[in-house]
Amino acid sequence: MKYLAQLDFGQLKGFGPLGNPEGSGINLFSRFISTTIGLMTIIGIIWFTFVLISGAIGMMGAGGDKQAMESARKRITSGLIGLVVVIAALFILDLVGTLFGIPNILNIGELFEQITQ
Repeated sequence: MKYLAQLDFGQLKGFGPLGNPEGSGINLFSRFISTTIGLMTIIGIIWFTFVLISGAIGMMGAGGDKQAMESARKRITSGLIGLVVVIAALFILDLVGTLFGIPNILNIGELFEQITQ
C-alpha cells in the first residue's frame, strides 16, 4: 500500500512539511494532534494560574464584603474544577486506551500504523 506522499505527481510540489514527499501524512497528523493536546494542556494550566491569582486578589480586595468574597471564592473553585478536568481528560484517555488494549492511545501515528496493517 502506497501512501499519498509516496505517489509521483510529476512537477507538482507542495510547500512546508506537507510538500515533503519522503514524509508520511500519518506522522504529520500525529505531530499535529500531539502538539494540539500539549498546547491545550498548557493553555489550561496558564488559565488556571490566571484565575487563581485574580481570585486571590479579589479575596484580598474584598474588604469584608461577603458578596465580593463569595465571588472570588467561586472564581477560584471554577479554576480548580477546570484544572482537574484538563488533567482528568488525559488520564481518562489513557485509561480508555488501556481498557481497549491500545497501549499508547495518544500516539496517533502508531495507531494508524496498527490499523493499516
